[in-house]
Amino acid sequence: MDAIKLPQSESEGSLFVYLETYGCQMNVSDSEIVASVLRSAGYGLTHDPLQADVVLLNTCAIRENAEQRVRRRLEFFRARKRKRNPDLKIGVLGCMAERLRHRLLEQERLVDIVIGPDAYRDLPRLLRQVEETGQSAVNVQLSREETYADIAPVRYDSNGVSAFVSIMRGCDNMCAFCVVPFTRGRERSRNAATVVQECQELLDAGYREVTLLGQNVNSYRDGPVDFATLVYRVSLLSPQLRIRYSTSHPKDCSEALLEVHRERPNVCNFIHLPVQHGNSEVLQRMRRGYSAEEYRELIERARRICPDVSLSTDIIAGFCGETEAEHQDTLSLMEEIQYDHAFMFMYSERPDTYAARKYTDDIPEETKKRRLSEIITLQNSISRRRNEMEIGRTHTVLVEGASKRNPEQLCGRTDTNKMVIFDQGTLQAGMYANVKIKGCTSATLFGEVLSG
Repeated sequence: MDAIKLPQSESEGSLFVYLETYGCQMNVSDSEIVASVLRSAGYGLTHDPLQADVVLLNTCAIRENAEQRVRRRLEFFRARKRKRNPDLKIGVLGCMAERLRHRLLEQERLVDIVIGPDAYRDLPRLLRQVEETGQSAVNVQLSREETYADIAPVRYDSNGVSAFVSIMRGCDNMCAFCVVPFTRGRERSRNAATVVQECQELLDAGYREVTLLGQNVNSYRDGPVDFATLVYRVSLLSPQLRIRYSTSHPKDCSEALLEVHRERPNVCNFIHLPVQHGNSEVLQRMRRGYSAEEYRELIERARRICPDVSLSTDIIAGFCGETEAEHQDTLSLMEEIQYDHAFMFMYSERPDTYAARKYTDDIPEETKKRRLSEIITLQNSISRRRNEMEIGRTHTVLVEGASKRNPEQLCGRTDTNKMVIFDQGTLQAGMYANVKIKGCTSATLFGEVLSG
């Protein structure tokens, strides 16, 4: 994923921090927490790295490609420090920091600060330590309690329409390919009242959409409050507030949650259900906790309870031992389910994971690339067909802001999480509009505003 830079006006402070984020929505949410911690400690925030006294990269370690991109960026800033700004402080935050702290600090000496995802409160102290002593600083200790529930994030969404709300941290699933449990620790949930309160504050501030975040939101539990109950409570705040969530693990997606989707119109008719693979034996090797048939039954149940639900997924090509027949099972499942969207990747072995310890990464690179290409090609075709079915339909779209390609047009999302481009008229970000779909690509819908 592309780097995400802090899109806000610079705030005052004695020293300025530039924060750059890689990876998932949880990392974006974490960067909002980091920005809040730093601002409270008297630091200014800037989106211009050339003006920064401190550069912080919030990193992702889920795939090798993500790590290599961060490394190149670190080398760029290290060269700048050496040639132009010897006082510049460089730090690595998040998942990659925890995993590679020794190499980054001691062997390669690319950074001054390494801080893990549970230690962001300690960042001001570490920055002072580096400034005063000239020595590097590190805190990658994982916590069983930290949820940052009391920290008001500095929001990335400058138009004030949509916001992330982190409801839990960590993961207990231990999927064979995933490093997250090792970099983010065990699951722990925020107090439900603080989640509802944060959503209410966002609503009062003019936000019209919240996305509840966790590595596996379906595992959320605060005493008697499970995830379905939490979503229901948030949905009661206002019919004007849309609720989304990510990520949902198929083995824990309850019928009660699907019933909330059906009952509450402002709980979006969209679910991200990462299948990862279409073959049951591969899913067993992945330690996913369900078979391909059980996944199909979940999709059937979701579509029965929530007609016209939009579905997206994650798919991995070339996992350890994957045969050509097993790969074909993935393509068959994709054809059968007809996902609206998918995130598709080649398998990348991550150190310390179950797969790295128990299996051999034995699929040749060229085979992985070919299989991934087949998956992408098929999904693009399916996405195009699914979008063509929208032509002639009318959707309620939440306006997010100006279209990237044409500032005279606006963009926004349907309830089913599809991006729509349409003429601006008198509409503004944060408003709802009824839009009739007139055309599409595989990724985008184009519409005409009927009313706003």
